[in-house]
Amino acid sequence: MVSGERSDGRRRLRWQDSLWGIGVIALVAGAGVRLLLGGASAWPSALLGAVPVAVLLVWWVRRRRVRDAKAVGTEPDDVPAMERQILKGGPPPRDPERRQAMATLVDSRQRRLRHNRWWAFPLLALVLFGTSVAWFASGSVIAGSLSLALAVAFLGWLTWFNLRFDRRLSQMRGRLQS
Repeated sequence: MVSGERSDGRRRLRWQDSLWGIGVIALVAGAGVRLLLGGASAWPSALLGAVPVAVLLVWWVRRRRVRDAKAVGTEPDDVPAMERQILKGGPPPRDPERRQAMATLVDSRQRRLRHNRWWAFPLLALVLFGTSVAWFASGSVIAGSLSLALAVAFLGWLTWFNLRFDRRLSQMRGRLQS
């Protein structure tokens, strides 16, 4: 038995992949941001404001996993391990059934990534650069320059990450076909 596998052959869920782990991370991050913006004395409202966001995020992740698992013919708990295997570029599974499920997941992710690229990047660029233009128009050169630098850095990183993920999906697709 491979390390991290259960007796039935499926992988054990890592803490950051469990819905509880995702909820706690979202709650801590949301409360932390609200505390930074509102000060430490605002901790009750920060906590109460972060709870609905964490619940919404957990619901969204669960819904996505169930939909993806149904589409590829596997369990929802198997989807994060398959995604991690794709991202890390490990060898494809030997089991023909899991291999087919991973191929279907790769195709689904790549199709969605390429389909949403045409509208998501221009819309995000419009929002980010529009914010910079608004700061400049209001006369705040420092805020405009800072938001422009952040917009360029964020869009550059997002483009690099998107192309890297697309390349990893294509590489896994090639490994699954050979």
